[in-house]
Amino acid sequence: MLHGMTVFDAHTHLGTALHSGRKRTVDDVLRDMDHEGVDQSLVIPFPVVEDARATHDEIGRAVLRYPDRLRGAACIPPFMPERQYREEVRRCRQEYGFAALKLQPQYQAVNPLSARFDYVFESALESGMVMICHTGSGIPFALPSLFMMPARRFPELRFVLSHCGGGGILAGEAIVAASFCPNIYLETSTLMPNHVLEVLAHIAADRVMMGTDLSECMHTEIHKLLGLRLSETSLRMLLAGTALSLFGNADAALASSASSSATNDGVGGTA
Repeated sequence: MLHGMTVFDAHTHLGTALHSGRKRTVDDVLRDMDHEGVDQSLVIPFPVVEDARATHDEIGRAVLRYPDRLRGAACIPPFMPERQYREEVRRCRQEYGFAALKLQPQYQAVNPLSARFDYVFESALESGMVMICHTGSGIPFALPSLFMMPARRFPELRFVLSHCGGGGILAGEAIVAASFCPNIYLETSTLMPNHVLEVLAHIAADRVMMGTDLSECMHTEIHKLLGLRLSETSLRMLLAGTALSLFGNADAALASSASSSATNDGVGGTA
């Protein structure tokens, strides 16, 4: 909790990345969360791992051990038999209660416009998961606008566009996508503060959420929002409310936050 407000990191990673050599354990994640006042995090596999199933098990064990701190997400290479893909999504949901499924077109060359890969979105919908879609690096398949088509084909599926287009370069595309598709949500990691304000000028705060992506970015990603002149209601939605409505127990966490703020002068550090 930070200044009496619940904080939910809607985008962080756990496991070992083959593409970058990064390794992050559950102890690393929790230590970073505690240091920055993050209450809960959605933990996602790195885009390229040696064994997706084993990484899901690693995340799943962490989620079961720390259910009040962590929610899990799956990320599965789509170029496998469709039946196998669907079975792994179901397993992650049934065994570990994973809340989301991620598609990473930077490393998984899937064209969101192609009905050939509808099974990816169907798998998330069938298991009651949120669909997280990387945007930004990896274009053309990572263009935010391309996810408008599956969002329209699957109106009951909630989509989160990670990085909101990436670094602000494609933030306008993400804004347009969310404007025309009410089931598209935006996550703000990599945006500059002015880009966040531009997003909020068009998209309500209850469809925008904070994510950190990398451990060294956590402090900056959180505090760039604290530095904006936002209403308390909007700030609470960005820091936790929107993510909790998709991935967590929003009512309980927000009630805890409100109770804490009633006895907190709002000036102190983390609790």
